[in-house]
Amino acid sequence: MEKEVAEKTIRTEEGNVKISDEVVAIIAGLATAEVKGVAGMSGGIVGGIAEFVGKKSPSKGVKVEVGDKEARVDVYVIVEFGVRIPEVAHEIQRGVKKAIESMTGLSVVETNVHIQGVSFPNEIKEEEQNKSK
Repeated sequence: MEKEVAEKTIRTEEGNVKISDEVVAIIAGLATAEVKGVAGMSGGIVGGIAEFVGKKSPSKGVKVEVGDKEARVDVYVIVEFGVRIPEVAHEIQRGVKKAIESMTGLSVVETNVHIQGVSFPNEIKEEEQNKSK
Protein backbone atom coordinates (compact mmCIF):
# COMPACT_ATOMS: atom_id res chain seq x y z
CA MET A 1 0.00 0.00 0.00
CA GLU A 2 1.47 3.34 -1.04
CA LYS A 3 1.66 6.15 1.53
CA GLU A 4 -0.63 9.03 0.64
CA VAL A 5 1.23 12.34 0.59
CA ALA A 6 -0.69 15.54 1.19
CA GLU A 7 0.44 18.39 -1.01
CA LYS A 8 -0.37 21.95 -1.91
CA THR A 9 -0.79 22.84 -5.59
CA ILE A 10 0.20 26.26 -6.90
CA ARG A 11 -1.23 27.02 -10.31
CA THR A 12 0.81 29.26 -12.59
CA GLU A 13 0.57 30.23 -16.25
CA GLU A 14 3.33 27.72 -17.00
CA GLY A 15 1.70 24.83 -15.11
CA ASN A 16 1.34 23.47 -11.58
CA VAL A 17 3.79 23.32 -8.70
CA LYS A 18 3.04 20.78 -5.97
CA ILE A 19 4.57 21.13 -2.50
CA SER A 20 4.09 18.17 -0.16
CA ASP A 21 3.40 18.62 3.54
CA GLU A 22 6.64 16.71 4.20
CA VAL A 23 8.60 19.45 2.40
CA VAL A 24 6.95 22.13 4.55
CA ALA A 25 7.79 20.07 7.66
CA ILE A 26 11.43 19.74 6.57
CA ILE A 27 11.68 23.50 6.03
CA ALA A 28 10.23 24.09 9.51
CA GLY A 29 12.55 21.53 11.07
CA LEU A 30 15.67 22.99 9.47
CA ALA A 31 14.67 26.52 10.49
CA THR A 32 14.10 25.30 14.06
CA ALA A 33 17.45 23.50 14.22
CA GLU A 34 19.25 26.73 13.28
CA VAL A 35 17.99 28.54 16.39
CA LYS A 36 20.61 28.93 19.11
CA GLY A 37 19.47 27.11 22.23
CA VAL A 38 17.71 24.23 20.46
CA ALA A 39 19.42 20.97 21.46
CA GLY A 40 17.32 18.85 19.13
CA MET A 41 13.89 17.89 17.99
CA SER A 42 11.60 15.69 20.03
CA GLY A 43 9.90 12.76 18.39
CA GLY A 44 7.32 12.74 21.16
CA ILE A 45 7.03 11.40 24.66
CA VAL A 46 8.13 7.79 25.09
CA GLY A 47 7.63 6.32 28.54
CA GLY A 48 7.39 9.79 30.08
CA ILE A 49 10.71 10.90 28.56
CA ALA A 50 11.07 13.14 25.53
CA GLU A 51 12.56 11.14 22.66
CA PHE A 52 15.63 13.00 21.43
CA VAL A 53 15.92 12.72 17.64
CA GLY A 54 18.75 15.19 17.15
CA LYS A 55 19.05 17.63 14.29
CA LYS A 56 19.66 15.08 11.51
CA SER A 57 15.97 14.25 10.96
CA PRO A 58 14.55 17.64 9.99
CA SER A 59 10.88 16.65 9.75
CA LYS A 60 10.84 14.66 12.99
CA GLY A 61 9.25 16.63 15.78
CA VAL A 62 7.29 18.78 13.30
CA LYS A 63 3.59 18.63 12.52
CA VAL A 64 2.12 20.78 9.76
CA GLU A 65 -1.36 21.49 8.46
CA VAL A 66 -1.22 22.97 5.00
CA GLY A 67 -4.16 24.56 3.23
CA ASP A 68 -4.33 26.28 -0.14
CA LYS A 69 -2.76 29.51 1.10
CA GLU A 70 -2.00 29.02 4.79
CA ALA A 71 -0.03 26.73 7.06
CA ARG A 72 -0.11 25.91 10.75
CA VAL A 73 3.00 24.46 12.32
CA ASP A 74 3.73 22.66 15.58
CA VAL A 75 7.35 22.01 16.53
CA TYR A 76 8.43 19.79 19.41
CA VAL A 77 11.87 20.67 20.74
CA ILE A 78 14.36 19.98 23.47
CA VAL A 79 16.21 23.10 24.59
CA GLU A 80 19.69 23.45 26.03
CA PHE A 81 19.99 23.98 29.76
CA GLY A 82 20.43 27.63 30.73
CA VAL A 83 18.68 29.29 27.79
CA ARG A 84 15.76 31.68 28.16
CA ILE A 85 12.94 29.50 26.87
CA PRO A 86 10.58 32.33 25.81
CA GLU A 87 13.35 33.90 23.71
CA VAL A 88 14.23 30.58 22.06
CA ALA A 89 10.55 29.89 21.34
CA HIS A 90 10.09 33.34 19.80
CA GLU A 91 13.16 32.87 17.59
CA ILE A 92 11.79 29.50 16.45
CA GLN A 93 8.45 31.11 15.57
CA ARG A 94 10.11 33.90 13.60
CA GLY A 95 12.54 31.58 11.80
CA VAL A 96 9.91 29.01 10.85
CA LYS A 97 7.49 31.65 9.58
CA LYS A 98 10.16 33.40 7.52
CA ALA A 99 11.55 30.18 6.01
CA ILE A 100 8.18 28.70 5.03
CA GLU A 101 6.76 31.94 3.67
CA SER A 102 9.86 32.78 1.63
CA MET A 103 10.32 29.27 0.21
CA THR A 104 6.71 28.26 -0.47
CA GLY A 105 4.61 31.41 -0.65
CA LEU A 106 2.30 30.02 2.03
CA SER A 107 1.17 32.34 4.82
CA VAL A 108 2.07 30.87 8.21
CA VAL A 109 -0.84 31.75 10.48
CA GLU A 110 0.33 29.88 13.56
CA THR A 111 3.58 28.40 14.84
CA ASN A 112 3.22 26.54 18.11
CA VAL A 113 6.39 25.62 19.99
CA HIS A 114 6.20 22.69 22.38
CA ILE A 115 9.14 22.45 24.78
CA GLN A 116 9.44 18.72 25.47
CA GLY A 117 12.58 18.72 27.58
CA VAL A 118 15.83 20.30 28.64
CA SER A 119 19.15 18.86 27.58
CA PHE A 120 22.20 19.09 29.77
CA PRO A 121 25.65 19.27 28.10
CA ASN A 122 26.60 15.70 29.12
CA GLU A 123 23.33 14.28 27.76
CA ILE A 124 24.00 15.70 24.29
CA LYS A 125 27.44 14.07 24.10
CA GLU A 126 26.07 10.73 25.33
CA GLU A 127 23.24 10.80 22.74
CA GLU A 128 25.73 11.47 19.92
CA GLN A 129 28.06 8.71 21.12
CA ASN A 130 25.19 6.21 21.38
CA LYS A 131 24.02 7.01 17.82
CA SER A 132 27.51 6.54 16.36
CA LYS A 133 27.79 3.01 17.82
